[in-house]
Amino acid sequence: MMNLLLDITTNAVDWSRAQFALTAIYHWLFVPLTLGLAVIMGIAETCYYRTGKAFWKEVARFWQQLFGINFAMGVATGIILEFEFGTNWSNYSWMVGDVFGAPLAIEGMLAFFMESTFVAVMFFGWKKVSKGFHLASTWLSGLGATISAWWILVANSWMQYPVGQQFNPDTMRFEMTSFLDVAFSPFAVDKFCHTVTSSWIIGAVFTVAVSCWFLLKHRNQELAKASIKIGSIVGLCASLLAAFTGDNSAFMVSKVQPMKLAAMEALYNGGNDQSLTAVAWVAPFKQPDYENEAEAPLRIGVPNALSILATRTLHGYVPGVNDLIKGYKKDDGTQEPSMQYKIESGKKAIAALQSYRKLTAGKKYTRETLPAEARTQLNTLMANIQYFGYGYIKDVHDLVPFIPVNFWCFRIMVGVGCLAILFFLVTLWLVYKKDVSRYHWLHIVAIVMFPLAYIASESGWVVAELGRQPWTIQDMLPVGVAVSDIPSGSIATTFFVFLFLFTTMLAVEISIMCKQIAKYRMPVVNQ
Repeated sequence: MMNLLLDITTNAVDWSRAQFALTAIYHWLFVPLTLGLAVIMGIAETCYYRTGKAFWKEVARFWQQLFGINFAMGVATGIILEFEFGTNWSNYSWMVGDVFGAPLAIEGMLAFFMESTFVAVMFFGWKKVSKGFHLASTWLSGLGATISAWWILVANSWMQYPVGQQFNPDTMRFEMTSFLDVAFSPFAVDKFCHTVTSSWIIGAVFTVAVSCWFLLKHRNQELAKASIKIGSIVGLCASLLAAFTGDNSAFMVSKVQPMKLAAMEALYNGGNDQSLTAVAWVAPFKQPDYENEAEAPLRIGVPNALSILATRTLHGYVPGVNDLIKGYKKDDGTQEPSMQYKIESGKKAIAALQSYRKLTAGKKYTRETLPAEARTQLNTLMANIQYFGYGYIKDVHDLVPFIPVNFWCFRIMVGVGCLAILFFLVTLWLVYKKDVSRYHWLHIVAIVMFPLAYIASESGWVVAELGRQPWTIQDMLPVGVAVSDIPSGSIATTFFVFLFLFTTMLAVEISIMCKQIAKYRMPVVNQ
């Protein structure tokens, strides 16, 4: 059972965070390409089903081969990621396993088996099942991967916005009170939509980049042109949807994680009529002196845009870092308490829980038969339970995430996203109106866009995860309390083992992918 007063070294916390970040970053190199290529190969096979032309069958099979290589790597890293909850984050798993485990279990039992089953039919069933059944298997493989992503993102979103649960002081666990609230929280819906559409962008960019490489090499040109059309349409639609869903996600962040929004904007002192930062100079490796700086140097903003994004009103109030630390009055007239007040309330909750546990240890009481002193402690605990996690925070400034990383990663994500819209517009126009094989500059730009898209995708996850620090679960459980009490040296050792393993896996995938693309020669078929 979890100890309320943990004595875990800082090194153990840092190494646990580093190892989980390493695993998550490598895992996310494979997942978006899986989700994106699922759409590309599904559209290609749909064209084959509708036209009956063998050309489209070959197009679909080519992209399915690359999908399969990437799919296998993603499964391997994902399994390791889930095991780390039990090895490195056992206190977290103990406290919230009743809630957090449900979506992960559903993902494993339903979505993963679904995609695995239909992937087998997709690869080995071309001559064994009907065209309609094979087409359904292809789309269901992608749907299974997408459903798998849904449950993973539900679990992640619950960590950002913990709804549908209540704390049980007798078991020392947060227990689920509403599965529907957990599964369909607005935060989860927005995160899923934004994550999946951004993954489609990765798949589309990859499709266009590989096709443009074929054009540069003067090979498989008909496949390349057809694939560029599919990739550009999917990419443009996905880019516009990602912009829309990103706006909704930012609005949700402003409601439930205002400190993350303040860090993303390097907003030190908030207020009404807040502008959205277009450019500013935030030193990349040093936490700014937000207590004494009015705003980031050289800042240029879009007037009132941040107020619109965060409050959906032109003149809405948006709190900055200092406002959140000191407390502020909301637009509805209610007072948001200071961080120091939350810390003191959290300490009261922890102290009351300790007293309650001592008074009831080894005895069986119902709520009606609790002794008066135990009931008093329980009432104190529940009155302050919303600030329970703050009781472990030693200094209010520990509640401010590292602003430079959030600020710059957010701008990288948005900047590349805008570039992707322009890229797909230009590519779509050229492939339909011109001879796209003649524009070598476009081919080079497409190849460069592929790593840029990945950088933007990873940057988005960095903002999502580092922006909520120091919380493992927002307001409930800081990272220093969530980790396992194991030697930091053991974690450091496995960190470097995983670094070697994942880097090798990535190198192997890139090598296999490149060889598969380089050797591919499309057979002469009826178009």
